[in-house]
Amino acid sequence: MPSLLHQQSALQLADQIARREVRSLDAVQACLQQIEQRDWALKAYMTVCPEEAIAAAKKADAEVEQGDRLGALHGVPIAIKDLTATAGIRTTYGSLLYQNHVPTYDDLCVARLKAAGAIILGKTNTPEFGMGAHCTNALCGPTVTPYDPSRSSGGSSGGSAAAVAAGMTYLAQGTDMGGSVRTPASFCEVVGLRPSAGRIPRYPKALPSESLVTDGVLARSVEDAALMLSAMAGYDARDPVSLATPQWDMPEFSEAMGDRLSGKIRLGYSTDLGITPIDPAVRDVFEGAIARIAFVCNYIAPEHPDCSAAKATFETLRAAILYQTHHTYLDKHAEQISSTVRWNIERGKGITAEALLAAEIERGRLYQRFLKFFESYDVLATVSASVLPFHQGSQEILEIDDTPLENIIDYLRITYALTLTGLPVISLPCGRTPDGIPVGMQLVGKPHEEAELLQFAYLLQESFDFRHQWEGQQYNR
Repeated sequence: MPSLLHQQSALQLADQIARREVRSLDAVQACLQQIEQRDWALKAYMTVCPEEAIAAAKKADAEVEQGDRLGALHGVPIAIKDLTATAGIRTTYGSLLYQNHVPTYDDLCVARLKAAGAIILGKTNTPEFGMGAHCTNALCGPTVTPYDPSRSSGGSSGGSAAAVAAGMTYLAQGTDMGGSVRTPASFCEVVGLRPSAGRIPRYPKALPSESLVTDGVLARSVEDAALMLSAMAGYDARDPVSLATPQWDMPEFSEAMGDRLSGKIRLGYSTDLGITPIDPAVRDVFEGAIARIAFVCNYIAPEHPDCSAAKATFETLRAAILYQTHHTYLDKHAEQISSTVRWNIERGKGITAEALLAAEIERGRLYQRFLKFFESYDVLATVSASVLPFHQGSQEILEIDDTPLENIIDYLRITYALTLTGLPVISLPCGRTPDGIPVGMQLVGKPHEEAELLQFAYLLQESFDFRHQWEGQQYNR
């Protein structure tokens, strides 16, 4: 067990606060101390709210003393990505256009986290409007991975991932469209959970029935990710794609559960899903991890669904969504937004209804192929990022292993192909390169089966030490 309070797990901390063994105030101050000592170099936070967090922690501690009914995250410090509205806290979306913007409302996920008792420390860094490989913008950054300050934390939830990895928060919210939770999780050696589409309802939404974007979780362990999900999940009629289940229950995590699951899982795996080049160093770590996993699987084979249409499908859908939701910035503020944002918005201009509907048809076909795959397998494993954390001085990622890419989002094929399915996906640390650079593994579960997926991830975490390691710790090979 970690000896320092900021290294404690969120699950243990919540239990200790409820038992009056630890004060929320002490946990908040431990995180604030880490922020003061480390964030000048990591640049994970866009805005920090020490006074508000301390006041909220004192209130949380008083409620414990009074014997009030406590939520799942009562008194636990968390961070919110700066793409997500938080009432009374500056929310910039990483843009100069919103550098002084303070919302008067909470996005639904924030409201639920507050209702569960979480204490918001501040807002984490993101590329402008979440668009870009590098977690940087005109207001803050670049955010780096704690494991190598010359390398990126990834985008676009890089601030959240770096803050969790460095002990500057216990948990952090992120958003994921093309891989924005999973890529930073891989780069920062933390757990990144993208739940099923609709598992965490989103409100307000510019496009009510849109389901490519999800809220997600950055945590240092599988059970912490499940805890945060339990506070955010559950049906809400205001989101048309919200899953019509009253709640999502925290699954069991125990040695007994691991024993029951070991030898029962049928695992299909693919380094590249047949659609993308992969950095050889990433491939080596992933294949080594797969060789180890084989010992706890009932059946394991190199198999994956046909994802060949994913690139064209995702690019069309994403471009149309970004144009519809952001074109006013291009029309009115083209000189004030970054060239990356302009490129992303312009991609959607002129997309026809025919092209958009054809992409939706292909998305449906891909989903059906995944359903067929899951008749024979329980979990699909692949890499979480096709590249290692890239150096901050590099430009956009336009080649992998000397293979040219067509555009600046091509390096995300390994994550956005899975986005299209709407299936639950978790990124789990699975090893490091000989130079100590972390690599992540994506695990994809069956429709709506987050609990089963999280339990398998927990089995790997406990059996093979597939978990976050503090800087200076040796990875258990």
